[in-house]
Amino acid sequence: MDTLIFAGTGDAMGVPRVYCDCETCTEARTSGRNNRLRSSVFIENGSGFLAIDCGPDWRRQMELLGYRSMHRLLVTHAHFDHIGGLPEWADSCRWMGIRGELYAPAEVIPVIQRQYPWLSGHIDMIPCDDGITLDGWQISTWRVNHGKNGYSYAFRLEKEGYVWVYCPDSISLTPEETKHMHGADLLVLGTSFYYEAAELSTRSVYDMTEAADLLEIVQPRRAVYTHMSHDVNLEKDYILPEKVTLAVTGMKLPLYREES
Repeated sequence: MDTLIFAGTGDAMGVPRVYCDCETCTEARTSGRNNRLRSSVFIENGSGFLAIDCGPDWRRQMELLGYRSMHRLLVTHAHFDHIGGLPEWADSCRWMGIRGELYAPAEVIPVIQRQYPWLSGHIDMIPCDDGITLDGWQISTWRVNHGKNGYSYAFRLEKEGYVWVYCPDSISLTPEETKHMHGADLLVLGTSFYYEAAELSTRSVYDMTEAADLLEIVQPRRAVYTHMSHDVNLEKDYILPEKVTLAVTGMKLPLYREES
């Protein structure tokens, strides 16, 4: 039985912010419940794992979870907070004498190659637009609106009747962009703020009030919010839909329907 591990739950800057003494950042430095590495998840199957995204905190995430090597990775898009750990992964592949497998939508791969042209010496980059199967998971991907930051991709994973969706960076999704989310057992969705007052045209990720409206449309059995900034303090009570959980670093969820 597979388990989803939230290796990172933070937005592009992580929490605490180095310059900030707000309540959330202060708590993150002490008891640490709000301490957030850049967003990434690992799908553990008992004999190994499959990762989604590899940000600049990858090495620390691997150490915290006790992993010594990574063989396969899915990438949602080529922003630094999602690919900044690739040079370290490539270096680990070099030292261990293995070739990594990086799966990403075709338009994402050239962006990664331009940023890190030496990676192909140690990592194979494989387009996954037509769908792939890894560890028994049937995986499909599609482009989603990332607001002022352009585009990202979401992944839908299905295995033995269990369906879950990972979409860490999106906003103002159209019906076409949400059709693969409908009725999922689990939706992992990026929500950087509880309520973001900035002009919509300047924004790039859902806030939690908007996400509640999205959940009303796609109706997942359960949702977890991730990719959270220091605006979100886990010590506070927020008005959220009953089926929503806020991700905590290291949190684990079973990826199967539990007996009722």
